[in-house]
Amino acid sequence: MKILILGSGVVGVTSAYYLARQGHEVTVVDRQPSPAMETSYGNAGQVSFGFSSPWAAPGIPQKAVKWMFQEHAPLKIQPRMDPTMARFMLRMFGNCNAERYAVNKERMVRIAEHSRACIDALRADTGIRYEDRQKGLLQLFRHESQVEAVAKDMQVLEQCGVRHDLLDAEAIKSVEPALARVPGKFVGGLHLPDDQTGDCHLFTNRLADYCREQLGVSFRFNVEIQRLKRGGSGIESVVTSAGELTADAYVVCLGSYSPFLVKDLDIRLPIYPVKGYSLTVPVVDDGGAPQSTVMDETFKVAISRFDDRIRVGGTAELASYDLSLLEKRRATIGMVVRDVFPEGGDVAKAEFWAGLRPMTPDSTPIIGATRHDNLWLNTGHGTLGWTMSCGSAQLLADLIDGRDTAIDPAGLDVSRYAA
Repeated sequence: MKILILGSGVVGVTSAYYLARQGHEVTVVDRQPSPAMETSYGNAGQVSFGFSSPWAAPGIPQKAVKWMFQEHAPLKIQPRMDPTMARFMLRMFGNCNAERYAVNKERMVRIAEHSRACIDALRADTGIRYEDRQKGLLQLFRHESQVEAVAKDMQVLEQCGVRHDLLDAEAIKSVEPALARVPGKFVGGLHLPDDQTGDCHLFTNRLADYCREQLGVSFRFNVEIQRLKRGGSGIESVVTSAGELTADAYVVCLGSYSPFLVKDLDIRLPIYPVKGYSLTVPVVDDGGAPQSTVMDETFKVAISRFDDRIRVGGTAELASYDLSLLEKRRATIGMVVRDVFPEGGDVAKAEFWAGLRPMTPDSTPIIGATRHDNLWLNTGHGTLGWTMSCGSAQLLADLIDGRDTAIDPAGLDVSRYAA
C-alpha cells in the first residue's frame, strides 16, 4: 500500500519506519528542509515512560490561579481573546478530577510502556545512536507534601508493572552523585530506573537516514501541505505547494497544526499548542552534571544529560502559536539548572529555544482511524511525543494493517471526543 505521512517530526518519522518495515511504500512530506525542525528539535530529552502523567490532574485549576502570580511558575497563560484557548482550558479543567486522571494516566502509561519495548527493539535492529543513555529518571521533591502526593501515581505504576523506587534525601545521591553538592534542597525522589534520555533531533534524523537507505522511504521537504481533498468515503489527495499528491492512505502527524488540516473534513481535534522552552548547556564539570534525567517537581523542569551537553526543558505557556523567545522564561529554567547542578554547565553559553507541544485536554495522544476510510491520525502527544513516538507509531502501523495489536487501542482514537 502507498502511504503518505504528513509531518517529519519524531512521530512522523517513527510512523514511516514501522509502516515501511511492514512492507508499505511510504513517503513523508514536510514544509521544513529536514526532519525534526519544529517541536522535535529542542525538547527536554527525557524518554520518560514511567513519568507519563496527565497535566490535567486534581488541584490544577487552583494551582493555575496561584501560578499566575509566581515568577517561576510551571504554567503561564498569556491573556488574549482566544476562544480556542478558552475551550481547551475548560475541557482540560474538566479532566482535573480523580476519576478522569486515573483513566488518562492508565492510557498514557499503556502507550508509554509499549513504547519502551519498541524503542529498545528499534535501537537493536537499526544500530542508531543518538547520545542516548539508559540510566533512568529521578523525580525530585523539595517538599514532603510532594512525597505524599506521589503515592497515587505509584499505585498506577504498580498496576502497570513499572519499576520504581521512592528514595529519601540520602539515597537520591546514589542515583545522581552531583546532588551531594546541593545538600538540603530535596527531601527525596521517585526513581524510575528503566527510563531513558537522548537527543530527539539526532534520533529522528538518524532514523530518517535509516528509513531512506534501508527501507526505501521517500522524503519530500520544503513542501507546504495545504489541504486534504475528499473523494468518495475517503481522501483522494493532499494538495501541496508541489501539486497534488496521492496515496492509498494518509497519516496526519502535524502536531499542533493537525487541527487546521482536518477541520474542513468535519473532524474537530481538541489540540492546543502549549509552548515549551529549553536551554542546551555545554558541560563544564562532569562530576557536577546529571548522569541521566532529573525532573524538579516544584518547577516542572526536566534536566537531561547528553554526551557533552545538558538539555533543560520546562514551562507550559498558553500563548497560541507565538514562538517568540521570552527572556523571563529563560530566567526560570536557567534558575532551576543553576540551583540543582550549579557546577555542571555554563548556562551563559546556552542555546535558547521554544517549541509548540500539541496538547489534548486529557494529555493522551490521538492514534487511529477517522470517519474517512483512508485517513489516520497520530498526533496530540503533548510533552511526551519523544517518549511515546515508537509505541504510537508501531500501534498505528498494526491498526492500518488490520493486525492484532500489542496493546489495547481502546480510548486512544478521536472517537473519545465525540460527546
